Amino acid sequence: MEDKYIPTIEGNLRKHMVLVPKVIEEASGIRIFGKLIKSLVFTTDIAIIRNCNADAVLAVYPFTPQPIISQALINASGLPVFCGVGGGTTTGKRVTNLAEDAEFLGAHGVVVNAPTPNETLEYLRRKIEIPIIVTVVSERTDIRKRVESGASIINVSGAAKTPEIVASIRKEFPELPIIATGGGNDESIRRTIEAGANAVTFTPPTNGQIFAEMMVRYRQQENVI
Repeated sequence: MEDKYIPTIEGNLRKHMVLVPKVIEEASGIRIFGKLIKSLVFTTDIAIIRNCNADAVLAVYPFTPQPIISQALINASGLPVFCGVGGGTTTGKRVTNLAEDAEFLGAHGVVVNAPTPNETLEYLRRKIEIPIIVTVVSERTDIRKRVESGASIINVSGAAKTPEIVASIRKEFPELPIIATGGGNDESIRRTIEAGANAVTFTPPTNGQIFAEMMVRYRQQENVI
């Protein structure tokens, strides 16, 4: 079946954007609160988020989660935001407090780290309505117990083993929503989707990398003059 023609409108100033790989459109997507999400940009950089065409934001970072960061991202992004609330270093009641705060601020879901105890998931499920996204980094994870404890969505982050972890989960749970990292090229993203991922996370270039490319062009223009 031929792809339908999609009219595209771009402004002169907003033409320069970070675009997610087109292959992600092949994913089925996950419909959350009425919005279909296929691509999630993995960043907390507001400038990148405001200039990216991803469907949503995966706001997970390697520091203790702070409500003020969640608030800034939710208010400024213009996209559904899934906020990291810990579960590894940040544990216990603090995780629940952060999750409740994220829900009140308008987050579309919360993300907990792989070491999060199942008891914490059970408590979270009783406290919040928004989806609980549980990160999985190994094929040894007891997915059934995660789901029974309250996981709404599984987020697979297994580096090169991601497609096989996704395939293993999909075989046992045909309808479980799965987000997964796609890797650095179209081929690896397609493998992840074919393995059963419903949505794919995309790690964008940093501000520094984008600026470096721009500076090369500026220098070239200066040399031409």
